[in-house]
Amino acid sequence: MNSADAFLETLAASSLPPLRGGRHSGDDFRAEVVTRDLGPLRLAELVTPEGECFRDARSARDADSELWQIELVMQGRVRAEQGGSTAVLGPADLVLIDPVRPVRFASTATRHVTMLVPRRLLRLGPDDAARLAGVRIRGDRGPGALVSSLARNVVRSLDGFRANEADRSAAAVIELIAVALSAQLGHSRRPAADEALRNRIFGFIEARLSDRDLTPAKVAAAHHMSVRRLHKLFEGQPLTVAALIRRQRLERCRVDLAGTDRTVAAVAAGWGFTDPAHFSRLFKATYGYNAAALMSNNRAQMINASAGRSAEDGD
Repeated sequence: MNSADAFLETLAASSLPPLRGGRHSGDDFRAEVVTRDLGPLRLAELVTPEGECFRDARSARDADSELWQIELVMQGRVRAEQGGSTAVLGPADLVLIDPVRPVRFASTATRHVTMLVPRRLLRLGPDDAARLAGVRIRGDRGPGALVSSLARNVVRSLDGFRANEADRSAAAVIELIAVALSAQLGHSRRPAADEALRNRIFGFIEARLSDRDLTPAKVAAAHHMSVRRLHKLFEGQPLTVAALIRRQRLERCRVDLAGTDRTVAAVAAGWGFTDPAHFSRLFKATYGYNAAALMSNNRAQMINASAGRSAEDGD
């Protein structure tokens, strides 16, 4: 891309949190973005020229409130400002960014990786998030070094993953990020036993959503407890274990249906829904619209985009 406006539009189209243009040095603007998904994780490798950009309150989207943004510098230097904190980042360093809060970046010519993590999976409390946003996390030692090393090449090495492998790999990456953030906070206390156990169960479920035999009984057995003890552990939580499994599978189906040409039944079966009629009822009750309508809308957009390209070629 050879213009700042085109680059920022590409970022927004890639489902990355939007940015607004600031200063860019020189007239020869060159930038690149490569995005890939690993289960629920979205990763992007970006090459950007020297300059500045920012995000203000007007730029925030509803979908961004469901994400945390982790920035990893691979080459160059970046200054990130958010929430009264300023992180000056060199190669291998990381910073946590809240996508719905104002932020400003200034950098040299840079290569960096953006990781978008669903908030429900990272389970970072609001107080801890406020303390971490805009704070440099060193990437040359401790857990930060492991995250940095892992993320360096992951964007370009995600081919060949089956769905369950991608989910389990994503769960491992997210857990490592959580450890790095916890180390940055200097936590000395261990979470309560029940909270820690629930966190392990959340990760277990996320990693095995494509397993058709995933049930509360299987979850309980994997954690050496009775089903009754499992249900008691989730008393007072927003969802029961069965409802959590169902809701997360529905969400994966919704994402897949918006970006595939497979049938609704095929997508549903891939995430453990063997009865298409039952799946359709659950989907409609959860999201308020039909799964088939989502797929039809996606196909219409693809046709319109193809027609637009054909028209441009004709011109």
